[in-house]
Amino acid sequence: MSLAPSRVTLPDFIDSRPVSRYQYIVIALCGVVMFIDGFDTQSISYMAPHIAEEWGLSKQVLGPIFSAALAGLMVGYLALSPLSERFGHRRMILTSTVIFALGTLAAAWSQNVTELMALRFITGMGLGAAAPSAIALTGEFSPKRLRATFVLVIYCGFSLGFVAAGLVSGWLIPILGWRSVLVVGAVAPLLLLPALLRYLPDSLTSMINRGAEPNRIQAIFRKMDPALAVGPDITYEAEKRTDGQRTALRSLFTRDRVLGTLLLWLVFVINLGEFYALQSWLPSIMTSLDYDMGTVVTATTLTTVGGIAAAFVTGPCMDRLGAYVTLGTVYVVGFAFVALTGVAFTAPLWVLLTANFFAGVCISGGQKSLIALSAVFYPTPMRSTGVGWALGVGRLGGIVGPIAVGAALGMGWSASAVFYAMSVPMLVAGAAVFLLGRWVRSDNHPDRKSAESHSLARK
Repeated sequence: MSLAPSRVTLPDFIDSRPVSRYQYIVIALCGVVMFIDGFDTQSISYMAPHIAEEWGLSKQVLGPIFSAALAGLMVGYLALSPLSERFGHRRMILTSTVIFALGTLAAAWSQNVTELMALRFITGMGLGAAAPSAIALTGEFSPKRLRATFVLVIYCGFSLGFVAAGLVSGWLIPILGWRSVLVVGAVAPLLLLPALLRYLPDSLTSMINRGAEPNRIQAIFRKMDPALAVGPDITYEAEKRTDGQRTALRSLFTRDRVLGTLLLWLVFVINLGEFYALQSWLPSIMTSLDYDMGTVVTATTLTTVGGIAAAFVTGPCMDRLGAYVTLGTVYVVGFAFVALTGVAFTAPLWVLLTANFFAGVCISGGQKSLIALSAVFYPTPMRSTGVGWALGVGRLGGIVGPIAVGAALGMGWSASAVFYAMSVPMLVAGAAVFLLGRWVRSDNHPDRKSAESHSLARK
């Protein structure tokens, strides 16, 4: 029998081993949670016309119904995600999954706009609390060399949920009505719960730092490496916050981290503003330019497909070439393709569709890559809070972006002029990411200092 090591440390244990079957299961479960999250978030868009017809609502009333879930998402990101650092990612994912499942199920029996808005708000809170914890848990169980790739992969689940929402809605609504989509959106997470209860672990870092039973900790380590020897004298060590008893939320704003947090937030605001402006206005702009509906749908779908395709390229590049260089380059290239979209409205159709695809690669794909970068930027003890707050603050861009485009069109701007203007913030986002990367590599960054001291200690 091999001798048991006297000390097992994170993240060295995960970084130094091949990815195990158990880790793939954990990451896959987080991806399914993100898929259901995306399905529930997008499905209301397909139900809205049928809700308006059944209840005799005007289009203006549909806006608050959409906004209710988005407001709940923001509350989930900002207020609930920090709780996962205290109570554990597993508990947060399980609790939030139950919340958005029951909220969605209750919404299927809503009888008026007020009830539906209240239930969509509750559902949004659950959805907003689940995503940061799923991202943080994926980041923790991924080796550093593959962390960005795995976070990007599970976030593709969110986009695939958007696609599934359209397919399921198109199939069910004509036969069973809009409420049937809500039932599906509620039953799916409830069916997932047994698998989450059985296979989803808690954060090892959290368990070690709060002094959980060694047998529980050891059991998870051995699921990743069954050959790991056991012994009564083994000690387990994990990353700790370098700021003592400071909460994870306050840790985002320490003197040596606040610049990075603010730069990250700026990029989130820009990227989400670009994303929602593109998704909200591209169909209307193309329709006003007399493109047929099939072309409009194709062009809009290509932006989503481009975002999914980007994950297969940007994830490995972020892991191998560097997260900051890769994402900064994506945004600079995005500047060119968003501007090209403005030119392409008067060009042959294939040029426009090509520009749409690559604009989606850089905007939708950039958003997924940005979430992966935030999982790399924030250390394990504050990762869920950091990602959650970045997503929550970024929602401000998601609100302002479509409003700004609408105002520009209302002032008589041409479609080309709008896209020329939209290209400029992409350049700003690229510059911010390059600056963030330079700061991370500087001597003032806390994670660089801790990495150097950790390396010296190992020597």
